[in-house]
Amino acid sequence: MKEFWSARIRDMVPYVPGEQPRGKKLIKLNTNENPYPPSRAVLEALRQAADGDLRLYPDPESTSLRQALAAFHDLRPEQVFVGNGSDEVLALCFQAFFTPGRPVVFPDITYSFYPVYCALYGQDYREIPLDGDFTLPVEKFLGGNGGVVLANPNAPTGRAVSLQDIRALLEGNPEVVVLVDEAYVDFGAASAAELVGQYPNLVVTRTMSKSRSLAGLRVGYALADGNLIAALNCVKNSFNSYPLDRLAQAGAEASVRDRAWFEDTVAKVIHTREWTADRLERMGFQVCDSSANFLFVRYPGVAGRTLMDGLRQRGILVRWWDRPRIADWLRISIGTDADMEALCAALAELTGTAAN
Repeated sequence: MKEFWSARIRDMVPYVPGEQPRGKKLIKLNTNENPYPPSRAVLEALRQAADGDLRLYPDPESTSLRQALAAFHDLRPEQVFVGNGSDEVLALCFQAFFTPGRPVVFPDITYSFYPVYCALYGQDYREIPLDGDFTLPVEKFLGGNGGVVLANPNAPTGRAVSLQDIRALLEGNPEVVVLVDEAYVDFGAASAAELVGQYPNLVVTRTMSKSRSLAGLRVGYALADGNLIAALNCVKNSFNSYPLDRLAQAGAEASVRDRAWFEDTVAKVIHTREWTADRLERMGFQVCDSSANFLFVRYPGVAGRTLMDGLRQRGILVRWWDRPRIADWLRISIGTDADMEALCAALAELTGTAAN
């Protein structure tokens, strides 16, 4: 029953996040969280920020955090925008840069929040099929659209797009915004952040949830030409002038400044991803090349739903979608080495193969 619901949302199908279990202890490999804790500098910054000043509103411009991010990316503060996780930043981008009647294009296999944003804002869109090996057919994204949205690396496949191809997208769509969602870029793909000063139609979105272990703080940001950042601020200040609280700003800034912790943690996740991929391939799994903190895998002859259910019975959560082309695939977040050993052992049992 949807009495009193706006006509705009009655038929909407919202995004469904990965399961967050309560009670029973499970190995969570379903939401791409970082298996390691945040930097100690973050925890200390949070302790210091949790004082009497919480009675005051936070800095609406997140000035100090934006300065730290600008320095990290070799940009200017006016080229940085911050928000409550990259999901909020993406939502604001869909409002700020895309116009109903001019369809936005994105791959048919990608982050499933994109069509939800379009439905919410009445935005037309067109899905362009990835190639059979899940690579991006760049030429099909050039021209004839109202904007391009690209996750790099792709979610859920993990495949990366080269900077050369991103340049082609920018130069082939000079009159519209090309939005590059880099939620997982720190784990092996080339960031388009270095192109921000060269292309006025480029927006790069990032998150601190994955590579910086701050999913619980909800901090995301965008990098773009000052004109596009002004558009985001226009939408933000028409919706929520204080998106990041004092604790989030303090913790995020401390994380940006602790480069050594960041680089060490990313390296550990990449190392675990590589040996897990090798192990699964030797067990007979098809593993998509990944530049993210997850793997996209299938086992020939066994349904993806069957494997997901079997893993859950063994205390391991992974992500599965009942969608064309990928219904036999699982997305598996990278956990600790012990988590991935347990995963391989469970999959070996389910498939009747050797785990070593």
